[in-house]
Amino acid sequence: MITAQALAACLLTAAQTYQVPAPVMIGIMQVEGGHVGQAVGPNANGTYDLGPMQVNTLWVPKLARLWNVSPAIAKHWVRNDGCVNVHVAAWILRQKIVETGNLYSGIAHYHSATPGKGDRYASRVIMAMDRKGLIEH
Repeated sequence: MITAQALAACLLTAAQTYQVPAPVMIGIMQVEGGHVGQAVGPNANGTYDLGPMQVNTLWVPKLARLWNVSPAIAKHWVRNDGCVNVHVAAWILRQKIVETGNLYSGIAHYHSATPGKGDRYASRVIMAMDRKGLIEH
């Protein structure tokens, strides 16, 4: 089991590696509320959300190809290795920021490309960041 301190170190390293704001990663983790070893679902589309950052299993086939492992191994790593989970989440967030052209929309699309759902999610992440004192006023 990974300690909170080790998971925090992984989150900071992932944020730096993928050039995403660490406070946003913390906000996402707070909103998602997952933990190592967790698989939540099934979602309406039959997928599951894995680990601390609740990475959707839609990403597993792509990760398996990138890592040259079976989908079962990729899923196991994302669900059960907190450090892998936060790195995958930062990698996804970076992709969404690039796709949408801005941080707010990237956060929204981390959760859902459906405008209302994504916007509500991004607002929740911002509120979580604010509660943690990660936003300057």
